[in-house]
Amino acid sequence: MAAARDAAYAHPMHRLFVAIRPPAALRSQLLDLMEGVEGARWQDDDQLHLTLRFIGEVDRRMAEDIAAALTAIRFTSFDAQIHGVGAFDRKGVVDTLWAGVQPRDPLAHLHRKIDRACVALGLAPEGRAYLPHITLARFGRGGAVVDPFLVRHAALSSAPFRVDRFTLFESHVGHAGARYEAVADYRRDSRS
Repeated sequence: MAAARDAAYAHPMHRLFVAIRPPAALRSQLLDLMEGVEGARWQDDDQLHLTLRFIGEVDRRMAEDIAAALTAIRFTSFDAQIHGVGAFDRKGVVDTLWAGVQPRDPLAHLHRKIDRACVALGLAPEGRAYLPHITLARFGRGGAVVDPFLVRHAALSSAPFRVDRFTLFESHVGHAGARYEAVADYRRDSRS
């Protein structure tokens, strides 16, 4: 375990986030939607996740402290499901398409616990309101026309999936986009 952790933290700075990895059937359902929007940079299967807390770049010691602090988080498992689609914009230009995840309350509660653990280590609190979602596509500065996609998939829903774990990921950004590596997995009933 220590050797694997040391290998994962071999680089001086680590771009980290905490997320829930949806089950394969749900990821497949989302991948089937990914078409019909010009200029979309669709997420691939390995990139599909529900972010609980973006951490950003930290040094090795802080990365290890975060990994250790997350082991203390306890939560009651619950069922979640995809519910609808939406878009984020920056200054009126759409930059992200997403699928919503419900119910919001237990996800927001877990987000707050993770955020508090990060703040206790000296990180800044999450600055924006938490909206549970899975990113489907990103867009360049020109944005995109997404209204037909939003109308076509407004009633999107999925079978429920059990949320009984979350994962600390490291993001490696390269020419082909971001690649996510699972660093540590935390189960609801974890006692380590």
